[in-house]
Amino acid sequence: MAEKLKKVTVNLPEGTLSRAMIATGRGITPTIVEALEELDRRAHRSALRDLRGKVRFDLDLVRTRR
Repeated sequence: MAEKLKKVTVNLPEGTLSRAMIATGRGITPTIVEALEELDRRAHRSALRDLRGKVRFDLDLVRTRR
């Protein structure tokens, strides 16, 4: 099932939007969706980095490769 859509009106810097559209090679909506998805990925990566050194596990590489 496709994700529910939300229609919004935003005011964006024209130059920033134009450069982003050139970078993606896509139109306004796909460019903005891609940017929002990248922000979401960045937040997830940051959360994972915050776990560095806090999660302990034992891993036997030889055993896992069998």
